[in-house]
Amino acid sequence: MSLFADIKKNFGSFQLNVRLDTGGRAGDSRAQTVLGILGASGAGKSLTLKCIAGLIRPDAGRIVLNGRTLFDSEKRIDLPPRKRHVGYLFQNYALFPHMTVYENVLCALSAEKSRAAKGEAAKQALSLMELWELRDRRPGQLSGGQKQRAALSRIIASRPEILLFDEPFSALDSHLREKLAVELQLFLQHMDLEAVIVSHSRDEIYKLCSDTAILEQGTVLLQKDTKALFADPEILAASILTGCKNHAAAVPASGQRVFVPEWGITLETGREIPADITHVGIRAHSFSEEISENAFPVKDTAGTEEPFEQLIRFRYASQDPSSEMLWQRRPKGNEHLPERLGVRPAEVLLLRKRGFLDEC
Repeated sequence: MSLFADIKKNFGSFQLNVRLDTGGRAGDSRAQTVLGILGASGAGKSLTLKCIAGLIRPDAGRIVLNGRTLFDSEKRIDLPPRKRHVGYLFQNYALFPHMTVYENVLCALSAEKSRAAKGEAAKQALSLMELWELRDRRPGQLSGGQKQRAALSRIIASRPEILLFDEPFSALDSHLREKLAVELQLFLQHMDLEAVIVSHSRDEIYKLCSDTAILEQGTVLLQKDTKALFADPEILAASILTGCKNHAAAVPASGQRVFVPEWGITLETGREIPADITHVGIRAHSFSEEISENAFPVKDTAGTEEPFEQLIRFRYASQDPSSEMLWQRRPKGNEHLPERLGVRPAEVLLLRKRGFLDEC
């Protein structure tokens, strides 16, 4: 199964220019792809889903699902949403409040002429989501998790070829969000369905998605395997979106080293330096007093206790006193402030600058 989308849409002050492909890469034997779209608020994540679902018509481009063309501006193909076989889970679940759960699911089966077949399909979908016993309740009588499962039941009943999730946990508290993320992961594996999940939460994307696309101001900067993306984000915007807190401009030095003027240090990277590198990043968990490589004296240290970790703010001894402090995260239990911190060469992120993060 595969989704290909290469679309453009002019919204006046905002331009959408997106290219996504879940067709897999050479040597990739995975049967199922869950594609994450990670971006800040206003990046165009929801607009992208609406174009795929047929709720917004792109100005130009193509959308192809499993070899079936949903949209092609040149060939003037634009299938209506009901013929796309795309399941779309909205942020607010879009359940009809005056209908029961059962009636909400029946709405997805309007094309089915047989009343008996409709009822059986609705029962199967609700049973799969463990909601059959709640079929006579209205959405206002359901918990947040039950509402999400009711919306999923309605989608499943329509037998989609792909599922689109628009910030599926944004309206839930943190405990329920984590619980439902696990349930959704198991559900997608059980159904063997491809999905696209948009989110601004790196944790949700990392847990649920096999591949991730970074979206910035309407443009996909890159798409790659999720774990590979977090290990090597390549682009400054991607590094920030995946949670790296420490960045600075850098220039290649001799050998496999980079000089970081703002920090006043030269870092060994253990690999060839790309010609287009503009920045380095170091994740807060990468710093350690136990690491002798890239170890430099630090100053202006201050510690803050968090529930399960300790957060250390510091500057390098050679760093400009007016520049931003860096962050280290470490397990609780070591209360003294560090005098030197090191980082392994492989954990120095080599980044190039793209897009709106010019001042970072």
